[in-house]
Amino acid sequence: MAPKKSAPKKVAEKKETAVAQQPKQQTETAKGAKSMKPKTASSKDKAALSKAMKAKKAVVKGGHLQKKRRVRTSVHFFLPKTLKQARNPKFPRNSSSLEKRCKLDHFAIVKHPLTTESAMKKIEDNNTLVFIVDLKANKPQIKAAVKKLYNIDVAKVNTLIRPDGLKKAYVRLASDYDALDVANK
Repeated sequence: MAPKKSAPKKVAEKKETAVAQQPKQQTETAKGAKSMKPKTASSKDKAALSKAMKAKKAVVKGGHLQKKRRVRTSVHFFLPKTLKQARNPKFPRNSSSLEKRCKLDHFAIVKHPLTTESAMKKIEDNNTLVFIVDLKANKPQIKAAVKKLYNIDVAKVNTLIRPDGLKKAYVRLASDYDALDVANK
């Protein structure tokens, strides 16, 4: 009885293999239809192919090939001159790189007039106004500042630095201006 049972199994196996072979034949014909179209290799494929060929040549030849040595004409070594980009910051790093405004304008130069008795005597006798001015201001700057603030002509400026560290300026007015009138304004 054993042989009878084995015979039907073989028939069933043959049917399954026949069914399995039919789709394979169809897929092979479908592949054959696709292969009839002309193939165009993309630039990426070409690049990959050339890279692979170079790797193959390197493997065949071996990695330790003797390199050609560069002839040196000088005993000193210099780094090659590379491209140096100009600085292009996204934001200024400090306020000094921003537009500098003149910090010593005429209001900053002349701090205030001096009204001591000796200063009043200078106004009456010598036609001279006395001011406390900025320590960094020079004589031409003081002259221009007084001219701009008081609309007067200045003959000359004398300066001194007091013991307390402030700068005093003696501003002599032109002869057509009266210091007493200017001081009373």
